[in-house]
Amino acid sequence: MSLLELIERADERTLAAAAVACLDRCLPLLAGAGAEPLRPLWASCEEGRDWANRLASVRRELDADAGAVPGADDPAALVRASLATAPSDFAAPALREWADLCSLVALRVHGRFDAPDGGRAEDGDDLVEAARTGEPAALGPLVAGELERQVRILEILAETSGTTGSGAGLRKALDLSTEGRRVLRAVMSRRVRVRG
Repeated sequence: MSLLELIERADERTLAAAAVACLDRCLPLLAGAGAEPLRPLWASCEEGRDWANRLASVRRELDADAGAVPGADDPAALVRASLATAPSDFAAPALREWADLCSLVALRVHGRFDAPDGGRAEDGDDLVEAARTGEPAALGPLVAGELERQVRILEILAETSGTTGSGAGLRKALDLSTEGRRVLRAVMSRRVRVRG
């Protein structure tokens, strides 16, 4: 099943966790090593308990750490904009739209780090869209890995939705996301060493 089909069939819990996971994997752009600003949102994914309050708190924390205002096309700005569009209501239609946006942003961010100069490939967005629909696409290794993580997280969450193992499914999603965050942080560190 394609990424877009998994998003279309997902319930609120799966959509919220998938979106938070996408942003979580992009945290190296926004927060230092060991920082966990999205942890309160992970805690709300199971039933949506206190979602709006925790979302507001996370936004405040990340806004306070924002510093200089980057360009709108800057990867960190794309991630912040995605968090800004998160719905306060824990309802499937709004969460589905947000999960779709977060998926796309995470893939674009990873695509920037696949590119040697950190820029955008001319056909990058087209390749990402094709891959999200399940069509074969010549993706860079970071984008391919991110796509695979997104699909796997959606599958894990769908398999455990409404079961006694639903908490374990969220834990597995968090673990996969943490692994993806480590990969992006390592790539960013390597790029800084090469340039410096």
